[in-house]
Amino acid sequence: MKRVLRWFAWSLLGLLTLIALCGALFAYFIYSPTPERPNLSGAVQKGSIQAGGIKRTYISYVPRDLPKGAPLVLVMHGSGQSAEDIRVETGYGFERLADQHGFAIAYPDAYSFDWNDCGKVGDYQVNGRDIDDVGFLNALTDKLINDLGTDKTRVFATGVSAGGFMSLRLALESPTRFRAVAAVSASVQAPQNFRCKPAGTGTSVMIMNGTKDPLVPYNGGEVNLLGLFYKCGDVLNARASAQYFADLNKITATPTTQTTAISGVDVERISWKHDPRTEVELVAIHGGGHGLPQPYYRRARLLGPSPMAPNGAEMIWEFFARQQR
Repeated sequence: MKRVLRWFAWSLLGLLTLIALCGALFAYFIYSPTPERPNLSGAVQKGSIQAGGIKRTYISYVPRDLPKGAPLVLVMHGSGQSAEDIRVETGYGFERLADQHGFAIAYPDAYSFDWNDCGKVGDYQVNGRDIDDVGFLNALTDKLINDLGTDKTRVFATGVSAGGFMSLRLALESPTRFRAVAAVSASVQAPQNFRCKPAGTGTSVMIMNGTKDPLVPYNGGEVNLLGLFYKCGDVLNARASAQYFADLNKITATPTTQTTAISGVDVERISWKHDPRTEVELVAIHGGGHGLPQPYYRRARLLGPSPMAPNGAEMIWEFFARQQR
């Protein structure tokens, strides 16, 4: 009997130790504290729209007393996430900026696990058919322009991870609808993994990537996590991705490079321009991991280093604001 009790005690102790170890690993690698919600002037609302015979959902934020003709910014979430998730993971940064600078925001929801971007590899089918996310986002843009009275010539799109890849698809296939896009933690798919059909005209593009991103390799290669999860095929390196859009925009001028230390983080900005209305910029966050750098939210360590600077949302808005002129 004593032997049985001793075995039971040791087994219980081992189980408790395992639970504690798993909890510690979860807390260290996966847990992220929820950012503080800012005091906002306007209303956050849920909405829906029929697109491609499917009910699609989104969240919108409109600052109080937003004037007619204001800009509109679409912000897209990552794989397996939702509109509410990207609000949290950006630290509500775009909403803070919307109050300061006067623009409306829409956070659309993907219908499947991934956005249907330019990659051949991904979970973007429902009932055996591809989801038309370009059509959905174009329709959502039209609805919001009509409902809110925003400026149809100042519509912008951004996103993180899968949302960043979807932003690049909009730049390629819907450039006349979106004045500029900004892709975070995303690159152009390699030729063997590329299935988009560029419209033939360009738009301004920013790519913001961390040099120590464990999912989307800054130097190019296969998109994956730990070699096991989120396998999405090969991508070009970050510099080649920006050059792709510079070439698409027929920018032949030599790019300029500027490196600045922001709160101890080296931020390298490489810019291609040939006229005031067309610009391509690569923002390299040296030592940064997967996600939007910003001061309000620390990402899970599993996604690599999470610098609290620069304010990525602010840099993206400044890029968009330059395209309004």
